[in-house]
Amino acid sequence: MLLIAPTGAGKTLAGFLPSLTDMAARGKSKPGAAGGRSLHTLYISPLKALAVDIERNLARPVAEMDLPIRIETRTGDTPQSKRARQRTDPPDVLLTTPEQVSLLIANQHAERLFKDLRFVIFDELHSLSASKRGHLLSLALARLRRLAPGLQTIGLSATVADPEELQRWLVPQVGGRANHAGVIKVEGGANPIITILETNDRIPWSGHSARYAIPDVYETIKTHRTTLIFVNTRSQAELLFQELWRINEDSLPIALHHGSLDAAQRRRVEAAMGRNELRAVVATSTLDLGIDWGDVDLVVHVGAPKGASRLAQRIGRSNHRMDEPSRAILTPSNRFEVLECQAAIDANYVGAQDTPSAGAGALDVLAQHVLGMAAASPFDADHLYAEVTSAEPYHSLDRARFEKIIEFVATGGYALKSYDRYARIRKRADGLWRISNPQVAQQYRLNIGTIVEAPMLNVRMVSRKNGRTGGRGGPPLGQVEEYFLETLTQGDTFLFSGKVLRFEGIRENECLVSQAWNQDPKVPAYAGGKFPLSTYLAERVRTMISDPALWPALPDQVSDWLRIQQDVSQLPGRDDLLIETFPRAERYFMVLYPFEGRMAHQTLGMLLTRRLERTGARPLGFVATDYSLAIWGLEDMGAMIASGRLDPAALFDEDMLGDDLDAWLDESWLLKRTFRNCAVISGLIERRHPGKEKSGRQVTVSADLIYDVLRSHEPDHILLQATRADAASGLLDIRRLGAMLKRIKGHIRHRALDRISPLAVPIMLEIGRETVVGEAHESILAEAADDLLDEARGGN
Repeated sequence: MLLIAPTGAGKTLAGFLPSLTDMAARGKSKPGAAGGRSLHTLYISPLKALAVDIERNLARPVAEMDLPIRIETRTGDTPQSKRARQRTDPPDVLLTTPEQVSLLIANQHAERLFKDLRFVIFDELHSLSASKRGHLLSLALARLRRLAPGLQTIGLSATVADPEELQRWLVPQVGGRANHAGVIKVEGGANPIITILETNDRIPWSGHSARYAIPDVYETIKTHRTTLIFVNTRSQAELLFQELWRINEDSLPIALHHGSLDAAQRRRVEAAMGRNELRAVVATSTLDLGIDWGDVDLVVHVGAPKGASRLAQRIGRSNHRMDEPSRAILTPSNRFEVLECQAAIDANYVGAQDTPSAGAGALDVLAQHVLGMAAASPFDADHLYAEVTSAEPYHSLDRARFEKIIEFVATGGYALKSYDRYARIRKRADGLWRISNPQVAQQYRLNIGTIVEAPMLNVRMVSRKNGRTGGRGGPPLGQVEEYFLETLTQGDTFLFSGKVLRFEGIRENECLVSQAWNQDPKVPAYAGGKFPLSTYLAERVRTMISDPALWPALPDQVSDWLRIQQDVSQLPGRDDLLIETFPRAERYFMVLYPFEGRMAHQTLGMLLTRRLERTGARPLGFVATDYSLAIWGLEDMGAMIASGRLDPAALFDEDMLGDDLDAWLDESWLLKRTFRNCAVISGLIERRHPGKEKSGRQVTVSADLIYDVLRSHEPDHILLQATRADAASGLLDIRRLGAMLKRIKGHIRHRALDRISPLAVPIMLEIGRETVVGEAHESILAEAADDLLDEARGGN
């Protein structure tokens, strides 16, 4: 059964009612009963904090009704001794996370533990299903169905874009036709009250710190009981928390909560919130699902929400009751984010949802699950295939690919089969597959899960003579997130530590760079939030920009900006791609406004520069934001378009996702780094060993060596297939880029300008920009923005 209900409607307790009723009816167990009881109800949450919160909220009604029920939590923070006891003496209700479920079903006692399981409750199901984490959980659910054929599943969610997909996810898919769970949808509830922060300060043109708004946010905290402040990244959380404490003259109790903090510290913050001792908490997604703190009377969202469903989840933490409106204030970091915030507000009031689709089941996840099932007990391949394909994400998995996965887990694949360490399962004489030795099962349990933290790479300067780099290099310049560096190819330049650096390559966990003597970094900046801009909000932003009748809802300084753009150039239509070309500072610029998110724009920039090089445009570099893309070069691209030397239709032809994409991927480090994640998830490379953990450098070296071997000797290896699928759907956003290229066909609008346009000001400020904290930097940016806007208006 899928229960869809507004935040605060009591859906979690409603989801437990069938379970509580069933346990109440069975009565107390007799002392000393043979065999004891097995687990009755399994509650699975995406967040540790949510499991703890539910235990607190569920314990009260159970105690008041004097029900003979024992409730416990089990997360990564639970002591090992308690987890061991739970396997042999399970509670009636276990509140846990997806990773712990996979651990439990991979145990040799799983059949006894789950034989009487009656209910599985999935809270915030939409956030569980749409990821590799959800794929692993779907496979665990398929195993639970085999262990306890009579179990019932209950899915809970407040934000669902495609209910039928979740209805299929909850029940087995067998017989070649789609099976659906029942659905109950609760309508109503008080409409939320959402506003955009009113400020007398100038809204920045670019950037993501929202430092301008911190005094206003602080004043808002002072006028409310408890304020929950959401941001999109941990670094933003740290920055905002520090800035709030800097001006906290009233010594208000303000706390910080995100996933990198120590578990004990997070628990202290949660306990203090439960006791209503805090006036504000700055948090990331660690607190945006299901947490019920009734005294939170305001949510402040700093930065754009990136999705209508994400916003609905987060604002629901305020006044967590169905009959009382949630209150939220959105605080955009820049002017484009004002448009996105308004689009999200409009979407919320019409009930629009944009939760992502679960997609096809990932192959590296399946490999992990196969190993786990062997660790539990020997398995028959036919039976396991039937079980796996009953899980919705894997219902279309063909047998040949499944056999490839079995071969991979058994040998590592053709190119690795001569190495004994990759032989993790073996086929017995009776045809059943078993683990090759007990250490394999131990390693599996230490490395279970699909969350691979994005590492940082040290940036180290090396000398470059006669076109070659050499030596061990000097001291490191600092650290850069790997997902930025992996898109670079040798010779690309970028700005870091106040220098223009030439990318030479990646060695182990170091990014090697040399001094670049030009002043045009090819990829100068990669800034922004953790989440991609949703397709729905992108379409709403394009609609808002193209329709002046919607501008009165915007702050005056934003609507005035759009009017000036209309006078100086033109505004992009909802389904158009506006291209502006103009000269500036002895360079020629091409600025595009696709509004398709940074990942898609980053890929588009890489591919367009390759094409522009072939046309003789001599591009020097590009920079991408969630909303636009700027490319600059030495040739006048506007004149090239006017003369016919450069055809925009050909430039943006869908065939760029063919050979051009393959050629770029072959030259970039992106596939190699994506492969490392797949290798870790699949179990080919272990991060953790008994008593120790591999460093990021050791994992990287192992993955790089295996990747090179497979590319050379087995290019169709199942893990390389998984890697390409990951890259296409994740960092490259190929599906979205392809949809954009199809949408703009015949709708490309070019404006040749003699100077910068107002709409181009934000992205022009990103060019050559290095993130520097401090108020002086904000002032410098404001002055630069004034100069650019004056230039756009035709001033001197």
